[in-house]
Amino acid sequence: MLPATFKLCAAISYRHLRNMTGLRRQAAVAISQELSKLACRGTGPSTWINQVRRRSSLLSSRLEEKPFSEMEMSYIKQGEEALQKSLSILGDQDGWKTETVVDNGDKVQSKVLPDVGRVFRLEVVVDQPLDTVYSELVDNMEQMGDWNPNVREVKILQKIGKDTVITHEKAAATPGNIVGPRDFVSVRCSKRRGSTCVLAGMSTKYGAMPEQEGFVRAENGPTCMILRPLPGSPSQTKLIWLLSIDLKGWLPKTIINQVLSQTQVDFANHLRERLAR
Repeated sequence: MLPATFKLCAAISYRHLRNMTGLRRQAAVAISQELSKLACRGTGPSTWINQVRRRSSLLSSRLEEKPFSEMEMSYIKQGEEALQKSLSILGDQDGWKTETVVDNGDKVQSKVLPDVGRVFRLEVVVDQPLDTVYSELVDNMEQMGDWNPNVREVKILQKIGKDTVITHEKAAATPGNIVGPRDFVSVRCSKRRGSTCVLAGMSTKYGAMPEQEGFVRAENGPTCMILRPLPGSPSQTKLIWLLSIDLKGWLPKTIINQVLSQTQVDFANHLRERLAR
């Protein structure tokens, strides 16, 4: 539930662009220009975000693997944009307000952004190594409905290259049906660089998955999860989850804030139970 700047511009060298033709070349140039704009808007990122940016060059290699259609390129670009915007939000440490602090150290904070609305940030430590957590959240994402009662189903609709997928997620109604069933169609991209993993996404349009009867089509993004080994303890993983959702419908903001912060706390607990098994 599952998306500052990767310096992809430098990775897309003149040699690569010269070898691309037509749509692939135009798309690469467009992405390069967009990331350059985002780079100018970045605000004081921490060291680990800079490391992820510096080492990200998968986009150019993806472009060389096989030609993509215009629609596929638009999804790749959306995933990259969700990732860049998410990292920019997390890189700005100012203005966060504490929503929830649990006895085990789990913490949820929030802030309001002019162009996004209220976003939530979960920080937890999971007593499992990064590879185990990554595998559960990325490789086994379609099994999330088996262990997270807040999720009915996650289905991969399309895979694009190595890092981008289109998914359909069905969220369960909250207790008492305060918030009824929602569903989301999202583009997601995953980046793994050394000891840091970034899983980002945002809502998108997908013609083969129109609005479903019995569900309100909500929107998310930019959203992302950051996974890193806990410093000094490689058998534990630090997880940061940026959550941004528009649930749609007529819901008081106080209820929305309570539901979303609790959803993040519940997710951490369910994930720990899943990994412990």
